[in-house]
Amino acid sequence: MTSVNDQNITRRLGPDFVAEHRLKFGKRPPQDRQLTYDIAVEDRYESWRQWLDDQFALLPAEIADNMARQMWKDKDFWPVSFELAAGAGLRAEGLNVAYEQVWDGLTPDWTVLSEDGKPLGFVEVHTDMPATETFARMRAWHGLVERIKAIPVPVLLQIASNKPLSPPDARTARKIAQDLKRGLTSDRMPHTFRCEGYTFLVMHDPDNRVLSELGMHACFEPPSSRAGPVSAERLMERVEAKVSKYRELAEAYGVPLIVAVGAHRFTGVTLQHVKDMITGLPAPKMTFQFSPGDFYIGEQKVTMAPVPAWKWPEDLAGLLWIENELPFRVAAHINPDATRQMPRQLLPPNK
Repeated sequence: MTSVNDQNITRRLGPDFVAEHRLKFGKRPPQDRQLTYDIAVEDRYESWRQWLDDQFALLPAEIADNMARQMWKDKDFWPVSFELAAGAGLRAEGLNVAYEQVWDGLTPDWTVLSEDGKPLGFVEVHTDMPATETFARMRAWHGLVERIKAIPVPVLLQIASNKPLSPPDARTARKIAQDLKRGLTSDRMPHTFRCEGYTFLVMHDPDNRVLSELGMHACFEPPSSRAGPVSAERLMERVEAKVSKYRELAEAYGVPLIVAVGAHRFTGVTLQHVKDMITGLPAPKMTFQFSPGDFYIGEQKVTMAPVPAWKWPEDLAGLLWIENELPFRVAAHINPDATRQMPRQLLPPNK
């Protein structure tokens, strides 16, 4: 098992990185920063950056440098984190692993190696991600959040809508904030504002107290841009695609093929969703995700019939589920009918 020597480790995400990242991106308006900015610079995420550094230290320097630069893009943060977490989970079970080694022209994310460097298994990693435009919408809504935050009136605002809403562009957001400021600071504050095609509601609790969490400033809870039904179906389709790509490689070397999966927090997919797909259900079970600012959470047609169990590809030895929070625990789920079984170190207890 490979470990990290703290005294010799190269810290790619230490104080120098934090200072440089804050200098480079901190002067931008919050709506123009990557959504990963807080994780990169805030003290409360120091243990997260420490964990990332520990994983980078176990990779070749050039690969680690590239990943450390790449991961702060919104679309790359979780895929990079889950690839590192898969390697950490394999090492934690005493397996010797190598990242992106080339075998017959293919580069599985991780190869489990014998002492003499022969492959004992291939592990591919897949991250279930929201649609790319989700990140842009959330940044755009955040721009309006920041402008409304400057209004010196302690109210909580939400938008009422019975359909999906697109966020305003920067010019419209400035106009909305100006109009809201005039309305909120007037002698008679209305409970509803209609502005630039949006309907804003001033929220109160039953005792008619305002609910702003920003003290003497307005707080806006925007639509989350991710409200709606949650399903692991897309994730499992990608697992099947991974198997199709790497099954011949695993067969050529006579070793098990494993797919490690994790889900970006915006998707709402959890281990239970994956388990429900694997085992099937006597009746459909719908999950919706939403935030306080979501008045519309989508629609879904449901067929009231049993949901069949997912059919394991015979070349897939098993799945590894990666939690999307520190310490990124990994849980194994085996395919009992696989052509080649998972390494015994990854088998659940009593298997």
